[in-house]
Amino acid sequence: MSKAPQNAAPTAAHPAFDAVREVEIDSLNLRVQEYRHRATGAVHYHLAADNSENVFLVALRTVPMDSTGVAHILEHTALCGSERYPVRDPFFMMLRRSLNTFMNAFTSSDWTAYPFASQNRKDFNNLLDVYLDAVFFSKLDELDFAQEGHRVEFEDATDSNSPLVYKGVVFNEMKGAMSSVSSTLWQSLCEHLFPTTTYHYNSGGDPERIPDLSYEQLKAFYKSHYHPSNAIFMTFGDIPASEHQAAFEERALCRFSKQDLRIEVPPEAPLPAPLRIERPYAFDDSGPTEHKTHIVVGWILGESTDLLQMLRAQLLASVLLDNSASPLMQALETTELGQAPSPLCGLEDSMRQMVFCCGLEGSEAEHADAVEALVLEVISKLADQGIARERLEAVLHQLELHQREISGDSYPYGLQLILQALGCATHYADPIGVLDLEPVIAQLRDDIADPGFIKQLARRLLLDNPHRVTLVMHPDKALSAQRAAAEAERLSEIKADLAEGEAERIIQRAAALEQRQMQVDDPDVLPRVERSDIPASLPELDYQETAAGGLRQTRYTQGTNGLVYQQVISPLPALADEQLQILPLYTNILTELGVGGDDYLATQQRLSATVGSLNAFTSIRGRVDDEQQLDGNFVLSSKALARNASAQTQLMQDTLASPGFGEHNRIRELISQQRARREQAVTGNGHGLAMAAACAGMSPLAALNHQLSGLSGIKSLRELDQSLKTPQALSTFADQLAEIHERITAMPRQLLSIADEQHIDSFANDTLAAWSALASASGGEPFQLPPRRETVKQLWVANTQVNFCAQAFPTVPVGHPDAAALIVLGGFLRNGFLHRAIREKGGAYGGGATQDSGVAAFRFYSYRDPRLAGTLDDFGASVRWLLDTKHDERAVEEAILGVIGSMDKPSSPAGEAKQHFHNRLFGRDHAQREAFRQRILDVSIDDLRRVAETYLKPELASVAVITSASQAGVAESLGLESLTL
Repeated sequence: MSKAPQNAAPTAAHPAFDAVREVEIDSLNLRVQEYRHRATGAVHYHLAADNSENVFLVALRTVPMDSTGVAHILEHTALCGSERYPVRDPFFMMLRRSLNTFMNAFTSSDWTAYPFASQNRKDFNNLLDVYLDAVFFSKLDELDFAQEGHRVEFEDATDSNSPLVYKGVVFNEMKGAMSSVSSTLWQSLCEHLFPTTTYHYNSGGDPERIPDLSYEQLKAFYKSHYHPSNAIFMTFGDIPASEHQAAFEERALCRFSKQDLRIEVPPEAPLPAPLRIERPYAFDDSGPTEHKTHIVVGWILGESTDLLQMLRAQLLASVLLDNSASPLMQALETTELGQAPSPLCGLEDSMRQMVFCCGLEGSEAEHADAVEALVLEVISKLADQGIARERLEAVLHQLELHQREISGDSYPYGLQLILQALGCATHYADPIGVLDLEPVIAQLRDDIADPGFIKQLARRLLLDNPHRVTLVMHPDKALSAQRAAAEAERLSEIKADLAEGEAERIIQRAAALEQRQMQVDDPDVLPRVERSDIPASLPELDYQETAAGGLRQTRYTQGTNGLVYQQVISPLPALADEQLQILPLYTNILTELGVGGDDYLATQQRLSATVGSLNAFTSIRGRVDDEQQLDGNFVLSSKALARNASAQTQLMQDTLASPGFGEHNRIRELISQQRARREQAVTGNGHGLAMAAACAGMSPLAALNHQLSGLSGIKSLRELDQSLKTPQALSTFADQLAEIHERITAMPRQLLSIADEQHIDSFANDTLAAWSALASASGGEPFQLPPRRETVKQLWVANTQVNFCAQAFPTVPVGHPDAAALIVLGGFLRNGFLHRAIREKGGAYGGGATQDSGVAAFRFYSYRDPRLAGTLDDFGASVRWLLDTKHDERAVEEAILGVIGSMDKPSSPAGEAKQHFHNRLFGRDHAQREAFRQRILDVSIDDLRRVAETYLKPELASVAVITSASQAGVAESLGLESLTL
């Protein structure tokens, strides 16, 4: 690919667009093209790449000046029907009429975005039509606003004598979101760091303020903000920019003229002096409130749109906090003032002005002065003494590696690039520079040659910066009850003030909304793909297997852009119950200790300078044909720049040969940190935890998942953390870790090596030679667990304002002929019944059903749900609906499309190789996956009825729900055992 001039005009622009420039980014193999729409001023950035997974995003600058959640509620409501697609639910209907690899919508603090991705050109064009119409010609029906945003209804919708209650999807979503302490912490910090701009407010919506938003305000916000003059179009992939622009123009832009209103976020006025703020947060845990206070110090830094300024801020933040050897992170991890560093530690650069924050969780309010002094002392030491040049080089190494890596295992790679650039575009700055960091990294290399550079940076950005807020958030067990009482009082006052006829109008609106929710729209209004559009087969990856000294190596040649990936894999040995209980702690701790005689601080520095990551984990799956039989592996995994491959291998060998289990204080810190993280994660993954609990009796792997990473594991981790108070207890625990390690490293090994064509041969040959030179392992008894099949009925009390419900049934493993129909059944029930019943009518943020063939269980779930018993009833009602209603085969096809889209979804080049390797390791080779895929394509409505009747019998159901202490009393009425997390 030839190098394009820095500001060359892009070729082949649509006549409605002016070509502005084209920039080639060699390190990403991209040509970034910038265009401007002549009539409206809308901008279009096209990331031209040789990639068939095309990505589209349109973003609008949204700058709310209150916490009613107007931008967030608008994001939801805009997707509920439009001019060309006047159906009630086009977004969710398209989810099941598409082969998309990604579909969603996001509300950020200062923008709202509508992205999707697809590998199928017909599908891409279908989705583009629907998205353009939804964004620029939304119907914004008042009933959709009531459903998605907020409304009042009588508790018994038909009885005006019953109490009024608030309902709404966003209302409940934000109740769940603000149950997270870290979300509350961040929102409170921004409230005081930004007293005058949009960041002062909760863009998602504060549940106390959401009911203040009127339908008229929503429409006015749409009219002013959802206009092409305020829009940023971004695309990625191999579709030419002019083809996208033709669709933009024909479907939307030709109907608009330029809007003069310039929507932007002004810079925040600097604070004259630092602030100290103390606030309560809702603490609904039944345990004590000691060591539950959060203390965070935050600064506003410079503009995120100034690339050099942003990278310098990242450099400083990384120097201070990058790993346990970084001075500020080391101080926060080892101080007795708190249990763990705050989850907010780091640099936030997504807003107009960057925010740097750090602090502690698990502290006490009286430690605020000491925590603030500790933070400032570490920064002052950096400003006075500087830091070793090799530390700065290690930070730049991490920046370079991040710039080069082709990711895409969570979001599509193209979407990640687009989101990386979106912030600058939002603030009318150049987004292309953010994609091409190499020139700025080169400038930073020049900067750090001056020993005074990092000293001056620490002083200027932090020590001499008065725009600082120290936030102290303490637990308050009464706060949730106070909020519930205030909400009830507000609703009582609303009811008391109802004018004549208003109660009847509330009843009529509830009936109208229910009627709208039950309305069956003509699906043919929307475009669709069909079975004939599905690719005939899955692509097969090429690989090569070699061996030396009895050691097998599998190598993949993938487009990794100069990175090399290495894994060492061993079968798990037999482990005693007490060893199994701490297995995830062992894998998390192993790569956080010192190795080869060095302490963990020196090893962390070595890791930062050598590799991009070093992780240990276990991979355990049920057999293809028997979920009661398990296979398990231990994996040590790493990625590095190709020039560091030899150092990468040596670090991995040292990690396995001589980890520092004698670092007892370090182990104590890591356990405390892990406990804090796991406890904080409940409200974000409550549905997953509830499903794991409901499945726990169905197979040994399901029990293990609940025991190690589920609610039971969190409870055990808390108990372990409390028990490690004495040197003797710590020593005993460290010895247990060392014994697990000895058993694992005694097992035989094999290697996985992934690199690009330029490096694969030398890299793979060198790593094979290095590992085969080591003494071969003798082996041991293989890992196995006894069979398990029992029902579970549990209610878990946690710190949450909303509920997470799950119901599970024992089914079959992936090799069974019924597994395909059960997987399609999950999508069928979600599409046809559960989405309407649980989200639209019930008000939960989400709900659905899914077959997990790995543990042989079919699971129903709800997420951020205001209901308990009603949702559990809806799970059963969905099965009755399937069996008692006549269904169209097209609905089955839609469910099949969803499954195939998920199966065919691409990953990163390295991720695809890892997935392919581990699938084969567990008996899921290409032939098995192709056969399973064909069984999916062959599923019929009769198959769905048959498997539902066979497996989803009420007497076989297990149930687990996560709820608040105020709801714990319903456990007995639901026949559930009450447990406290």
